[in-house]
Amino acid sequence: MTSFPATARRVRDESLSLRRRRSHLRDCLYHFAPYGFHATWHHLATRHRIPGNIVVDPPSLVRALGELETARALVLARAVAFAAQRRLQKQDGQRVPTTPHPWDSWGCHDIAYCPDPQKHPTEQLSIVVQRVLDAHAAGVDPAGRCLACGDEDPRAGRACRNCGVAPGGYGNPI
Repeated sequence: MTSFPATARRVRDESLSLRRRRSHLRDCLYHFAPYGFHATWHHLATRHRIPGNIVVDPPSLVRALGELETARALVLARAVAFAAQRRLQKQDGQRVPTTPHPWDSWGCHDIAYCPDPQKHPTEQLSIVVQRVLDAHAAGVDPAGRCLACGDEDPRAGRACRNCGVAPGGYGNPI
């Protein structure tokens, strides 16, 4: 499997057929899909109006990829900072992290998991991802409110009624 950057380059490669470029955009979601694969694809397809017949609007692929890359950069920055912090902790003999690094265990997936692919936040991915990462960093209790939209009327074990994000933001409900 190729990396996200290599797959993203193929989305921008105008020497490839539009069909293959769209397929490569979907392949990017194997590396980073904050709402889950299907919900993230639905978000990108509707937000950037990716048509069924891609010949109608080829630039929609690059627009969607740009949004995906912006959100991914936020997660990568947090991961780099966490790795540096962990190196220092290990040098000090602390083998178990003091603070969890939740997005690493998710593999950059399902940061704001939406079990229903048709119901997901409508804001840009970067806004929602930033909000979820900030909520985790602040120690917000995911059982008390939705990490993606802030709704304080959660339904136990069910997706948020406002934005469709699962409790805790990831695929395994609390």
